[in-house]
Amino acid sequence: MSKVNIKPLGDRVLLEICEAAEQVKGGIVIPDTAKEKPQEYTVIAIGTGKTDDKGKKIEFDVKVGDIVLTSRYGGTEVKYDGKEYKIIGQDDILAVIG
Repeated sequence: MSKVNIKPLGDRVLLEICEAAEQVKGGIVIPDTAKEKPQEYTVIAIGTGKTDDKGKKIEFDVKVGDIVLTSRYGGTEVKYDGKEYKIIGQDDILAVIG
């Protein structure tokens, strides 16, 4: 897990792509543009949270270090210090693995 100086705001979560081993069949190299978008990420940081109509803080369902599945095209991809991250609203996280 990386230490990064990005702090999401509100109910947003900062995710890092889980590196999957690339399998090449028959010596064919698949370019990055043709690969399927990853859906498995590690939670790197969580935002400041969201409040309900009465001003009560709503707890996050995830915590730093969790491995999560996200909707395929949800969130915003960002590059920082040569690495790729995704900032996504908590509602776009579908499940926690493990």
